[in-house]
Amino acid sequence: MKSQLQQGHSFIEKDIFSQGSPGRSGIDIPTGGIPSVDPLSILGQDSVRGALEGFPELTEPEVIRHYTRLSQWNYGVDTNLYPLGSCTMKHNPRVNEAVARFPGFANLSPFAPDSSAQGSLRVMSDLAKWLCEITGLDFATLQPAAGAHGEFTGLLMIRAALKQRGNARGKVLLPDSSHGTNPASATLCGYTTQTIKSGPDGKIDLEELGGAMDETVAALMLTNPNTLGIFESQIEEISRIVHEKGGFVYCDGANLNALMGKAKFGDMGVDVCHLNLHKSFSTPHGGGGPGAGPVCVTKELAPFLPTPVVTCNDGKYSLDSDRPQSIGRIHGFTGNFGVLLRAAAYILSMGANGLKEAAEAAVINANYIKARLEKEYHLPYREPCLHEVVLSDKLQNKYDVTTLDIAKGLIDRGFHPPTIYFPLIVKGAMLIEPTETESLETLDEFCEAMIDIAKTAEKDPASLKNAPVTSPRGRLDEATAARNPQLRCTLC
Repeated sequence: MKSQLQQGHSFIEKDIFSQGSPGRSGIDIPTGGIPSVDPLSILGQDSVRGALEGFPELTEPEVIRHYTRLSQWNYGVDTNLYPLGSCTMKHNPRVNEAVARFPGFANLSPFAPDSSAQGSLRVMSDLAKWLCEITGLDFATLQPAAGAHGEFTGLLMIRAALKQRGNARGKVLLPDSSHGTNPASATLCGYTTQTIKSGPDGKIDLEELGGAMDETVAALMLTNPNTLGIFESQIEEISRIVHEKGGFVYCDGANLNALMGKAKFGDMGVDVCHLNLHKSFSTPHGGGGPGAGPVCVTKELAPFLPTPVVTCNDGKYSLDSDRPQSIGRIHGFTGNFGVLLRAAAYILSMGANGLKEAAEAAVINANYIKARLEKEYHLPYREPCLHEVVLSDKLQNKYDVTTLDIAKGLIDRGFHPPTIYFPLIVKGAMLIEPTETESLETLDEFCEAMIDIAKTAEKDPASLKNAPVTSPRGRLDEATAARNPQLRCTLC
């Protein structure tokens, strides 16, 4: 089975060094009678680049077509479904882009005095209030540039609060299904980490947590719903166990897409959380940025927020840096302002009811995929899923077909693979998140492709070992690439 998306032209592009011909040029500007000047005589040898041996010589159309065709190899959320579990790759409404380009925002210097930036400061103040309302927490900082940066910021505040009590403590607890950035952030803040095993239902084992939680533990970092797409239904008891020993509960907000308008972290006993604006609030995502990971906290942690903080007195907004207990600045100026604008536009255009409907649709879509594929693929956990579902390759292993083969087979059928081999506690995991922005027709196409792969695994497993065969590049030796990376691009 092939997706309709694969019909039509598919350019196989040669590298640019094998194109062109000597003497070709992209420009031919008349001299207009102006005498030519030898740049060496003016600039000197050190400032003039010599001839590049083997450099391609091409016309302007050849250059444009080469790079345009290369761009058509890109696959993104604007191309088709991008079902990366835990990454929430959903459509970015173009109205957000329009707002971010308003001249009053786009042309404002970050060095402008507060009196000249009242509109922008108000947007930041309002956005912080909206995020606090959504999470059920009290105060927020918009400075962090990504989720991991938000984790680092939140843990620094926890450390500062514990240090003020007299003991910063030395350990952070992490579920075995946690995001990889969680232990990295804890380590950067000077903590050691201890893993808490999940129970057979995929949730935190309360007995395991109770045995590990003592006065040496600074915080428990968890994700809710967790990375298996399962809601930690005993979250109030989890928070009680941590708080009784004087620790803090940190919630990784990467999966907020499942909860917006339905449940609040503050009501669960969470003390601090970060939010990925490029996930839940639909701003550009991928390629290393831009991103934003605001952090929301309780009143107890508010004195330690990074500076500056946007404040409002008598209707006038200002940046307040006079906060003696602050952990200090953690980003230049006030954060990635363009991303903050896009998130504010998204929240305003959706409204409270719209955010709630988005969460409901995300959960419905994930459960639809689960229902359609649970007979074809192994479902390691029978708990109801929320915004994402995890499957495994256990049923296909008897045909010597693995998760990697299934992922490559999806490419031949016109889809980007989901997150694979994560979370680590599921062998051969495939973590699928459709988000709320996909139509029933798109979900059906994806499910039919997955079902076709399952049938192919049974009847013709060798064909999946060779996949992909319809893409510009076939299967890569990923193990060798990781051990011996070739970082120079030969195509451009």
